[in-house]
Amino acid sequence: MIAFGPIPSRRLGRSLGINNIPPKYCSYSCVYCQVGKAMKMDIHRDHFYQPEYILEQTREKIRQAEEKGEKIDYLSLVPDGEPTLDINLGEIITGLKTLEYPVAVITNSTLLWRTDVQNELLPADWISVKIDAITEAVWKKIDRPYKSLELPVILKGIVDFRKKYNGIFTTETMLAKGYNNRPEEMEKIARFIAALNPHNVYLSIPTRPPAVKSVKPPDETFLNAAFHIFKQHMEPVELLIGYEGNAFAFTGNAHDDILSITAVHPLRREAVDQLLKKSGNNWELVDHMLENGELIKTEYEGSVFFIRKLRQKTGE
Repeated sequence: MIAFGPIPSRRLGRSLGINNIPPKYCSYSCVYCQVGKAMKMDIHRDHFYQPEYILEQTREKIRQAEEKGEKIDYLSLVPDGEPTLDINLGEIITGLKTLEYPVAVITNSTLLWRTDVQNELLPADWISVKIDAITEAVWKKIDRPYKSLELPVILKGIVDFRKKYNGIFTTETMLAKGYNNRPEEMEKIARFIAALNPHNVYLSIPTRPPAVKSVKPPDETFLNAAFHIFKQHMEPVELLIGYEGNAFAFTGNAHDDILSITAVHPLRREAVDQLLKKSGNNWELVDHMLENGELIKTEYEGSVFFIRKLRQKTGE
């Protein structure tokens, strides 16, 4: 399927996805990939689907969505492989822009060192680049790159692209237990990303069955620590831990508000106290949520924080 959705996205609102790459055709074979192990690894750009066909399929999906009254916030190039491997990427983005919706691209960053790729991405309204590691050994372990890729070249490509790009620039870092969940690596990644001056920074975890079955998310204590390491260097930072909802929206339902907010942003004890008072609740509610396994209480640098408990099994 070329076009799918629209589906809810915390980053993009209601996103109509566009699959411009055949399944599992990628420059990485990430251990956590929800699509599964890469079947065709390459860094050479190629022709896949005709741009006219992609536009035709997207138009039809938009027509269907509009007929049903469904809102579309973005047309998102988020395929089952790396979108920049498509040699027609520039033409596709230009064509999508004529459909009068903003265009988003989610890339693993591996080809951003190429001037042609940089220039083709410039018309996009929103870009997300992946940065899972700064240390080469960690990078090779978690992202399992195509043999000729070099991390310093990729990182320089990200920096060079950022200097040119005037749209909404975001980053995403996937955290996997036993791979990149060390404070020193978080510090390196945070410093690198802060220098890019991104509009948003996302920390995510595996939430669906990964390519390597043994891959698990870090625990809530590390997620809280990683969040605060990043926050020391930049704003805003958000967690993407598999829950959609009205993050930071105070609806008056303290239970739902706490769960929604702590899925994105660990809440300091004082903030929880204020929320409870606003909604006319007391700490019995939080105690019940802790006992129920909905929340985790953890500490960071002398302060108490609450974070939403992760799913017990990847993909639940």
